[in-house]
Amino acid sequence: MEDRAIAVERQFIEALETGSVGAFIDNTQGWDHRRLGLSDAEFVGIFESQLKSRLLDLESRRMRARNEGFYTIGSSGHEGNAAIAAVLNTTDMALLHYRSGAFMVERSRHEASETVLWDMMLSFAASSEDPISGGRHKVLGSKSLNIPPQTSTIASHLPKAVGVALSIPLTERLGVDGVLPPDAIAMCNFGDASANHASAQTAINAACWAAFQNIPMPLMFVCEDNGIGISTPTPKGWIGANFSQRPGLKYFCCDGLDLLDTYKVAKEAAHWCRSHRQPVFLHVRTVRLMGHAGSDAEIAYLPKAKILENEALDPLLRSAAMLIEAGVLSAEQILAMYQELKDRIAAIARVAATRPKLTTAKDAMASVVPPKLANPRAVKTLDEEAFASLFAADKQSLGKPVHMGKLINLTLTELMASHDNVVVCGEDVGKKGGVYHVTSRLVERFGPSRVINTLLDETSILGLATGMAHNGLLPIPEIQFLAYVHNAEDQIRGEAATLPFFSNGQYTNPMVIRIAGLAYQKGFGGHFHNDNSFTVFRDIPGLILACPSNGADAQGMLRECVRLAREEQRLVIFLEPIALYMTRDLHEPGDSLWAAQYVPEREATPLPFGEPGRFGEGKDLCIISYGNGYYLSRQAEKALAEAGIDCTLVDLRYLAPLNEAAICDIAANCRHVLVVDECRRSGSVSEAIVTALHERLGSACPKLARLNAEDCFIPLADAATLPLPGKDSIVAAALKLVQGSDAGTGKGTDTGIVIGLEASA
Repeated sequence: MEDRAIAVERQFIEALETGSVGAFIDNTQGWDHRRLGLSDAEFVGIFESQLKSRLLDLESRRMRARNEGFYTIGSSGHEGNAAIAAVLNTTDMALLHYRSGAFMVERSRHEASETVLWDMMLSFAASSEDPISGGRHKVLGSKSLNIPPQTSTIASHLPKAVGVALSIPLTERLGVDGVLPPDAIAMCNFGDASANHASAQTAINAACWAAFQNIPMPLMFVCEDNGIGISTPTPKGWIGANFSQRPGLKYFCCDGLDLLDTYKVAKEAAHWCRSHRQPVFLHVRTVRLMGHAGSDAEIAYLPKAKILENEALDPLLRSAAMLIEAGVLSAEQILAMYQELKDRIAAIARVAATRPKLTTAKDAMASVVPPKLANPRAVKTLDEEAFASLFAADKQSLGKPVHMGKLINLTLTELMASHDNVVVCGEDVGKKGGVYHVTSRLVERFGPSRVINTLLDETSILGLATGMAHNGLLPIPEIQFLAYVHNAEDQIRGEAATLPFFSNGQYTNPMVIRIAGLAYQKGFGGHFHNDNSFTVFRDIPGLILACPSNGADAQGMLRECVRLAREEQRLVIFLEPIALYMTRDLHEPGDSLWAAQYVPEREATPLPFGEPGRFGEGKDLCIISYGNGYYLSRQAEKALAEAGIDCTLVDLRYLAPLNEAAICDIAANCRHVLVVDECRRSGSVSEAIVTALHERLGSACPKLARLNAEDCFIPLADAATLPLPGKDSIVAAALKLVQGSDAGTGKGTDTGIVIGLEASA
């Protein structure tokens, strides 16, 4: 079958040349553009955006054929979204799916400094001069146009659109300067197939849940329904049936093939959303032309008659016919406009293809870590009087040793008092104070606008935080248990972490995600509450993973994590060991060696990012651990000292990125190294530590062993610790390692790795 891009273009030109374009008009509503508030010039301008979008699609395929372009998923058939762009303000944040070329072109038309054709061609060519991604991906995005870039979106951007929308009235209530003005709305679009995705369902549900409670939510969902997802048809009527009767969601429907109908209904929907501050669902009829992408041969799954039927619905033909019927342009003028734009875009493409590309790994990685802010938001310093007033209800917890859970709570309290843009959100974080009461009293002190009880949905919690971060807030979302985050990890991996990378550092998601996790809980939950694997976080570029083992460190580390988010725009996971929340004693009941006093920030010594903790100066053995493993290693150290083995203990504190240099500097001074890792043997952080020691120290590497949890889920009750390292197994592993080497001869002559020592409680 003939290349459908060629066929669609020929159909458009021939209809104008032969005067048959009128046969394609279907303005059954009889809309008059002037009565809709569109001048002749504005009508032509929106149509021109449609033409540019189509011609960009066609040129991208020619570039691909010449091996000069690398992306051919186009917007053909969806050009009606230019009318949606026309009714929105450039200050309305738009989170777009990949068929939004016409929206992008139309929005840029309203800003004189924009060079959208040149920018889009640089993106097609993967040039390092592409102003949004720097050549890292073909994305639709612009900092100046308030369009954060998305990649191959399968509705994963919808949860953060909810966060953006919630943040607009929230910043106004808090008196905090946001990126967006108070009258802004958020808009996100997606396809009918993506509407079935869990990310879409959870976002729409969260928006309705908020609106049902009269929580302001100025959000415009736009479903562009072309009736097919790659090759899988959407049941006729499914989108309307699914979304038209949702509580809290105002439903609008328009014909996206009819430019004026789309303009009219989109304008009504945007006005309703802006004036009522409530979510709307705009259902837009579209058609997909030229297949899913350049490589997609529709004839393999669609009858030829259906392909031709779709092509007869080309929205450009209808827009052209409406302009001619209204007497705004003639067919000859439209053809001249089309040819002039085609020639201009082809000329731009030839130049864009010659522009520089990314050539080194360093260049490609340059935006993995976002840039530091030149002028971070001011911090309020609490004097003694303000501190005393803030902690009046916690007087009994001050000036004496308390457990880590309470110390995190006190630190959160002081951080929220010092940073007016910090917002805590999560399930049960309000009146209940979280499952473990770590957020207790925060809502009484700072109110429900800063301590937000969310619905039970981790995707919504993380999307909410990401969207709020887009608008100048500094979110501290809470995930109740580590096992729960796996339901929503794409919001961290695919959305929050990738945004600086794909925007060349222009968009960031500064936040601190608190997650209660790890194992060793007794009598509660089994695996779903005792999850001892955080491997999912360690392979996300740019992410910081912090894990305190004790309350004294937790204070300084949490402050440092907030500083990293506030000043360096970093995405941080703060992993809190549940089993150590209430732990006070180390060796015997009542010794209080694992408790600590709260130290106000003005008096505290900063605890810098990446700096490991250290206990002891022994040369016989270096034990490297973190979290519960470090606590148990401290217990084991006492027994090892009694056996005549002098130890140095390292608390990693930060598990990603690892401070390999500091770890190796300490380990190099010892004759043996034991890595105690409470996570599973396969894929654990201990693998990275052992590798780093060998790579950095080479022949000078001490004799090594590692003690891990078994590759097993965590069982319930007394069996919970069976797969895990314990004090006794650490002592046994250490004795085997040290006594099995050439004692007294300096570093062990055997630098092999002892792996898989039997773990016991």
